[in-house]
Amino acid sequence: MMMRGYSEIDVFSPESYGGNPLAVVHDAEGLTAEAMQRFAKWTNLSETTFLLPASDPAADYRVRIFTASQELPFAGHPTLGSACAWLETGGPPKNGGVIVQECAAGLVTVRIEDNRLAFKAPPLTRYEPVEESLVRRIALALRIARESILDSSWLVNGPEWIGVRLSSAQAVLALQPDLGDLGTLSIGVVGPHAPGSEAQFEVRAFVGGDPVWEDPVTGSLNAGLARWLSETGMAEQHYVASQGTAIGYSGRVHIDIDGTDIWVGGHVTRCVHGTVNL
Repeated sequence: MMMRGYSEIDVFSPESYGGNPLAVVHDAEGLTAEAMQRFAKWTNLSETTFLLPASDPAADYRVRIFTASQELPFAGHPTLGSACAWLETGGPPKNGGVIVQECAAGLVTVRIEDNRLAFKAPPLTRYEPVEESLVRRIALALRIARESILDSSWLVNGPEWIGVRLSSAQAVLALQPDLGDLGTLSIGVVGPHAPGSEAQFEVRAFVGGDPVWEDPVTGSLNAGLARWLSETGMAEQHYVASQGTAIGYSGRVHIDIDGTDIWVGGHVTRCVHGTVNL
């Protein structure tokens, strides 16, 4: 074991401690996947990342992303949080205001936007309507009538999200799901706020597995939702989504769609920095 740099980052909130926390281990060379998984379980955060030298010459660094139970090929708030941690400990981007992160899903571009960071969403690997029998199962788990689900789609970009659209942000916030009925499904629910609101959409993310839980703010889900909502005419090219409201967080996700590119951004703040013995 050795002492390694360690950070905890708040992602997707303009106010510190209002977004999704991320644990980041710097200088993670020499750690086995088993050691990474064990530490990720111990932090008890939704994700923990480990920074490594890039193996692709086009990348600035490489990252491995772990939940408490598995490694992920890609995830949104760990991407922005890892980029913030890398920058704030002296990592110089090769290309000025653009950072290139290497992960299991490939190379992900992160750009610096004033006081925010934004990643370019990776392509969806599954993007199709959800079968009716599964939509009915989701409605039961969410404890709403089948008719309340206006549309649904698979939105897989690493995490296997299913997007569900309701009529309003109020309907999203009123959900009282039976999380035990979700099983291993991961459901992202979205509904529009009234015109003139600070955020245009309200989002909630229910993550299946053991345990099942609600994620405070979710970059990968919002990336998939942006593609789906824009292509079905439900969203403009630039919008803000609020997430975490129902569980006491103040997440804000900024979406910018530039042609076929979707940028998912937000404020990122390093709240804890020190060392960890691993």
